[in-house]
Amino acid sequence: MQNGKRLKKKKTSIKKCTLNPYYNESFSFEVPFEQIQKVQLVVTVVDYDRIGTSEPIGKVVLGYNASGTELRHWSDMLASPRRPIAQWHTLKDPEDGEGKKD
Repeated sequence: MQNGKRLKKKKTSIKKCTLNPYYNESFSFEVPFEQIQKVQLVVTVVDYDRIGTSEPIGKVVLGYNASGTELRHWSDMLASPRRPIAQWHTLKDPEDGEGKKD
C-alpha cells in the first residue's frame, strides 16, 4: 500500500477445517528504491466462507509508520534484500489503520 492505495495483491492457498492454519508460502514484491520508505505491507487473515462474506480475522502492517516488532521486521528485510526473514506477529484488529474500507 502507498498513501492508502493498494499497489499489489497476492493470496495464499485456502486452509480448510482448521483454526490454526500454517502457511509455508513466500511472496516477493518489487519496490523501487525511492518508494521503499513510503510503502506498507498489509497482511490480512480472512475466515473463508463459501456462502456469504468472508470475514477478516486480523492483520499486521509492516513498513512505513510501523512500530515495535513490525518495524524491526521491516528494517531486517530492508537490510537483507532478497533473503527471507521469518518473524511471528500478533494479529491486530482488521478495522484499524490503513486498508480500512469505508
